[in-house]
Amino acid sequence: MWRSRARRSTSGAAGSGLGDGLRLTCEWVARAVGGRLRGGDPRADIGAVAIDTRTLQPGDFFVALRGARFDGHDFVADAFARGAVGAMVRLGFGAGAAFQGAIVEVEDPIRGLQDLARAVRRASGSRVVAITGSAGKTTTKEAIAEFLSARFRVVRNRGNLNNHIGLPLSLMQLRERPDVAVMELGMNHPGEIRTLVSITQPEVRVWTNVGDAHIGFFGSADAIADAKAEILEGAEPHHVLVCNADDPRVMARAGRFPGRVVTFGIARAATVRARDIEDLGIDGTQARVDTPRGSRPIRTPLLGRGNLENVLAAAAVALEFDVPLDAVAAAAGRLKPAERRGAVHRLRDGVVLIDDSYNSSPDALRRALDVVAGTRGASRRVAVLGEMLELGAQSLALHEASGRRAAAARLDRLATIGGEAARRLAAAAVEAGMPEAAVSHFPDSAAASGEVAATIRPGDLVLVKGSRGTRTDLVSDRLMAEFG
Repeated sequence: MWRSRARRSTSGAAGSGLGDGLRLTCEWVARAVGGRLRGGDPRADIGAVAIDTRTLQPGDFFVALRGARFDGHDFVADAFARGAVGAMVRLGFGAGAAFQGAIVEVEDPIRGLQDLARAVRRASGSRVVAITGSAGKTTTKEAIAEFLSARFRVVRNRGNLNNHIGLPLSLMQLRERPDVAVMELGMNHPGEIRTLVSITQPEVRVWTNVGDAHIGFFGSADAIADAKAEILEGAEPHHVLVCNADDPRVMARAGRFPGRVVTFGIARAATVRARDIEDLGIDGTQARVDTPRGSRPIRTPLLGRGNLENVLAAAAVALEFDVPLDAVAAAAGRLKPAERRGAVHRLRDGVVLIDDSYNSSPDALRRALDVVAGTRGASRRVAVLGEMLELGAQSLALHEASGRRAAAARLDRLATIGGEAARRLAAAAVEAGMPEAAVSHFPDSAAASGEVAATIRPGDLVLVKGSRGTRTDLVSDRLMAEFG
């Protein structure tokens, strides 16, 4: 179990103490990343770490990253003109040139940013919870952070900064020396979780599930599971894995974890398990949750059983940190969905919008349709479904299966958005029994938004969901403008 602790001095490896925070200097950064320091004031205090000169503030430290369509080295002079105290650049950049601040040379600035984040993580003394999974990472992250806030100072990823660049930037919050950092780890290729775990070095690891998101990059769910299993690497015997007892792919790999395994679930025996579940449609879910600390009724406004699983995972983590079960149950009732991730908007004329437009996958869509099917009292059930991307060779088959699932959800109207895969989803829904007149297809969300809004009637329940690339958020925004 982990408890709150006295704050340690920041003197020593990280320089002299600045209150409760971790002071960074250009000299400290150079040592942390194994770089070569030249020019400027090596002991100058660093404000934020920035990768974009448009948001850089005086006193910040600039890292010159190179991408497919840009090179941060083109903006180093601009960074100093805006008041940067230093910049991390590739070896040899600007040799012989005079800059207005310190230069830290490294072989690869992206790797240098990651090394800096790792050094900050170590020096902070904070404990880290890291989360992976095909679905529910952000919701689980937010729930864990809320539950732990009952006893601890907590930071979490900024927005969706969860990849090989965003995660190191998020970890810079550990300069505040919080008790706990809750970080989600994103991936769409093998090896990415390994890199992120090596940076975060988490004491608690959470594995929510294995699904079909990004399956086009992997070829099979087992390959996705193997990539997600990188969350287990580098663990020590005193570390904890919190994982989904109901997911056979997760449990088949959890046995290799060298530390203690804590499970959550619904269908199978688990350390933290929900029973007597009542689906409340757009009002959320309630259940009795059994834990090693006792049993409590828990009600959450988050939609569907998938989100109930996320709450169970968060509860398991909170109990590991000795958060009282009553505090967990109370906080569960106050949870709110992240923006565009199942947010419920009660609009004019009794129209209810479920804005789930942030992203989509076949598994996530199935869960959203289950919520729609289980909601009572709506005059009609309407779904606006954007094409699901990154599904590779399985895309058409998965969209057709989703079309059949849409028909089974007893939809009154269905609109699909996107290319051939979205057309196949619509056609499969008709083949599964939806009237052809109740199904429509649009090439893009801009074309769909006005047409969909014109068909909505008082009392309708409308689900809007799609991959980010299909921009179904445009449909949600149009509906809120029309009925808000």
